[in-house]
Amino acid sequence: MKRLVKFVLASLAFATVAILIARLAFPLPDITGRSASLALPASADTALGATVSAENAAYPGKSGVFPLLGGHDALASRYALIKAAEHSIDVQYYIWHDDISGILLLDALYQAANRGVRVRLLLDDNGVPGLDSFMAALNAQENFEIRLFNPSTIRSPKLLGYSFDFFRMNRRMHNKSLIVDGAVAIIGGRNIGDEYFQIGDQDFYVDMDVLAAGAIIPETAQMFDQYWNSQSVFEVETLIAGVGDIEAFKARAHEVLASAEAIAFLQEVRDSASEYKKGRLQLEWTDVQLVADDPVKGQGTATREQLLITRLGQTIGRVETSLDLVSAYFVPGEEGTNWLSDMAEAGADVRVLTNAMNTTDVLMVHAGYTKYRRELLEASVALYELKLRGTPSGARLQSMPFGLSGASLHAKTFAIDGEMVFIGSFNFDPRSAMLNCEMGLLIASPTMARQVSERFDGPIEMASYQPMLTPNDKLVWREPLENGETIIYQEEPGATWLQQFTVVVLGLLPIEWLL
Repeated sequence: MKRLVKFVLASLAFATVAILIARLAFPLPDITGRSASLALPASADTALGATVSAENAAYPGKSGVFPLLGGHDALASRYALIKAAEHSIDVQYYIWHDDISGILLLDALYQAANRGVRVRLLLDDNGVPGLDSFMAALNAQENFEIRLFNPSTIRSPKLLGYSFDFFRMNRRMHNKSLIVDGAVAIIGGRNIGDEYFQIGDQDFYVDMDVLAAGAIIPETAQMFDQYWNSQSVFEVETLIAGVGDIEAFKARAHEVLASAEAIAFLQEVRDSASEYKKGRLQLEWTDVQLVADDPVKGQGTATREQLLITRLGQTIGRVETSLDLVSAYFVPGEEGTNWLSDMAEAGADVRVLTNAMNTTDVLMVHAGYTKYRRELLEASVALYELKLRGTPSGARLQSMPFGLSGASLHAKTFAIDGEMVFIGSFNFDPRSAMLNCEMGLLIASPTMARQVSERFDGPIEMASYQPMLTPNDKLVWREPLENGETIIYQEEPGATWLQQFTVVVLGLLPIEWLL
């Protein structure tokens, strides 16, 4: 026993020394003398600024919003806004892929910088695999700045950074926003990658964004500045050696633009942003609030009052009649389970849509969710688990913004009392609550809230399994079919024995705080 204790103590001492040496060998860049960079305000001298100014005059203090439900519209609207930019573009994303949508938008940003638009691109370092050379090349261009959130000081393989700086690197920036000319923004849950915009033939994620203008834009720009200038953010040139190869990026962009998928996409899509600019699309002007984590959360120093989850709870107040919650990753924990259960037991209609085991892309998260499923059902919380589908008709699919054939849920939205709707990056799980930085919009819109709730009243039932408790207190899953029949599953639908065993084992591990 003494030998074992000595071995453990010696191992801990060795690990501590190794971590200290690694931190000295691979330090974070010194940013103590960095001057602040601030957003450029909207101006009526730009086309977008003039469009918003004219409309906003009739709605002083209000914000205009329009939901972007379809993936093609969400991508094309981003592309159109970037192409229309005249003064500034501020971009903030968790994931940015080297694929058709990612390169299309990167090239559009590059072209904007070439015509004199100031581009600031803030990315989470976890979500940009293989992009170091392109980022260095673009960052070296005039009018183009790129910064990275909580980066690894070891660039290849980046995961080695976790070995000596785990607690910092485990805190990620999950925010998603695009602000153009200080006048118009797109805010929501989509990252930048083909799977988020239904480009190509692979399975895709279903999500939701909002095209926004008016009073909410200066607030969003100010929040971007707070992140851009925060102590968790570092310039690309301080992390990546050299200036990359801009010719290699141009060649990659040419390859993408010449691809059949890109040509088809650019020819076929009518986007909401362009329609708004042309005066053919009306925004809903209402009260909108930005809710976001303070960027100090990235350093692990945020107080509870600086967290989005606290701010959101204070803003929403008491839920009286209904809560319809859509969360791709749903791990309510004890506190969240009690909150939802108390709400349901007090008479509110509480409904939750999340991924089923065969649609989730993170089995550990599903394991975390299953620990609270029975307690929620006992409190009369209605649960819907989005399934892999191939049976709904084309007409039925068009009414399902939260689930299409071959799709995995990625949306993060909820409707409150039929009056308000939240759309953003926040998942109802411990990682979003306590680790990742998140943001979203709380919109006073009975129309949009009703759109969310109506999906629960019809289409979602056909697109999901519904777990429930029998009179004998056994957990089963109900699956309604288009032909009026209903299938009852005694075990987790679509799950193999190995998956079910894995979920049980994962549920026993003390990892919920990471989910």
